[in-house]
Amino acid sequence: MNDRFRLVEGENAEVRDPRFKLVRFDSIKLGTERHDLVKGLVPRRGLIVVWGKPKSGKSFWTFDLVMHIALGWTYRGRRVHRGPVIYCAFEGASGIQARVEAFRQRFLAEDHESVPFYLEPITLDLVREHEELIAVIRMTLDNVVPVVVVLDTLNRSLAASESSDEDMTAYIHSADVIREAFDCAVIVVHHCGIDGSRPRGHTSLTGSADAQLSVERDIADHIVVTVEYAKDGPQGDSVVSRLEVVDVGIDEDGEPIASCVVVPADSAGRFVAKPSGAARIALEALYEAIADFGEIGPTSSHIPPRTRTIPVVRWQDVCQAKTISDSAKPDSKRRAFVRASQKLQELKIIGVWNDRVWLTGQVGQART
Repeated sequence: MNDRFRLVEGENAEVRDPRFKLVRFDSIKLGTERHDLVKGLVPRRGLIVVWGKPKSGKSFWTFDLVMHIALGWTYRGRRVHRGPVIYCAFEGASGIQARVEAFRQRFLAEDHESVPFYLEPITLDLVREHEELIAVIRMTLDNVVPVVVVLDTLNRSLAASESSDEDMTAYIHSADVIREAFDCAVIVVHHCGIDGSRPRGHTSLTGSADAQLSVERDIADHIVVTVEYAKDGPQGDSVVSRLEVVDVGIDEDGEPIASCVVVPADSAGRFVAKPSGAARIALEALYEAIADFGEIGPTSSHIPPRTRTIPVVRWQDVCQAKTISDSAKPDSKRRAFVRASQKLQELKIIGVWNDRVWLTGQVGQART
């Protein structure tokens, strides 16, 4: 044998129970096990980053996705790999409790079977406490292992700097320890950077991800989730959803408690021309205003039930703060707003009744 390939004799020559092994070429066989947690969206194992702007719906969408995994329900025609779900809601328990109740009331029968969904509602320092989290999961699930652990959000579970290479590397390592402990997927819900073009913080997070999904609201207020990157799968696929309000109970003051569920966008298959010019600016302003100030409209035969509306005057104020008119004169801006509003109503993109305005959801080519 060539000296380059001769084993070195001595105390280290023999390795007992090696961690690594070499497989000959002829022994390498194609694996046929399922590689996706959700076909074409989420890999069965690895680090997955779900990111978006505030109020983009990323937490609502992620919760809905993993509930389908826990229940074994096909997700938008995609096969899922069913199994227990661990959802770490680091941004508070009250919101996720209402979300769970909304899902229960909207989708589950009263006598539904037990759902293998486990909530961890306490904020923690993942770098320092990931081993304790693993121990609690093992103790709670006994001999069963989760198929996915959700960390929502990165910011609330990192007691350091997102921009630091060292701190982000430590966080990724902690997520990897969880992934290796259960041979599962770890979904990290994360915010966007200042310009909204990429996930916030050090690029080591995106460099370590096995898949990256962006979440954004389009001008029709739909939640659009796009596969930006997938190490072992297709890219560019999108899922379009909308939020549906559900009244889940009454608080101690007698006020209603409401949350939302995620449902497929009801404009699927329809096409409505996208507006341009001042009408497009006005539509973008309306989306922003409803996202910030929208409230469920009053009971009316003219306003669809459970629809978020705003006063027309508030919409007009937001429009006039933008460049809806080439002229800075108030009258010119007012006329431009009126024309834009009329155009959007003609296209049936918005609805207006009395002093309230809302989005109908009919804009552009809907994606499914």
